[in-house]
Amino acid sequence: MKVQWPVVIALAGPVAILAAAASAQIPDAVAAPNEAVVATVHAEGAQVYDCKAGADGKLVWQFREPIATLLVDGKTVGRHFAGPSWELADGSAVTGKIAGRAAGATPKDIPLLKLDAASHRGSGQLTGVMTIQRLNTKGGVAEGPCDSAGAFLSVPYSADYTFLKKGS
Repeated sequence: MKVQWPVVIALAGPVAILAAAASAQIPDAVAAPNEAVVATVHAEGAQVYDCKAGADGKLVWQFREPIATLLVDGKTVGRHFAGPSWELADGSAVTGKIAGRAAGATPKDIPLLKLDAASHRGSGQLTGVMTIQRLNTKGGVAEGPCDSAGAFLSVPYSADYTFLKKGS
């Protein structure tokens, strides 16, 4: 089942209720129990793939990088790029490492992810974030023939990213 999150979660009061209600519908593999929501942003962009030889020598689409704009109430607040990394306009940034995954709603949707923070840069809203969740994914899966080594494929996607800190 798909969770519809508010676009921004910033304060603790009502947020705790929203996060608790929504967490019941988040697959265990990407859940972050006992963590407090810092912010949720919506991403619109593309998953970029390279056409490369796989282990069997046949050409296949291999994930290269995400390129997305981070939005709150339709306004750009940051960007998402290779790393995977997220950077906000306040100068704070976090890079993550995949810690869990669950299937998207359809075969054309990239997986839901739980990522552990691997590094931070700058100071601002993402300072101290320990976990990032990728939820509500739409699109982004490479389809079609990969006929020419070195070719790129850009597949539109959207997702919600929730940034969390250890609860107190």
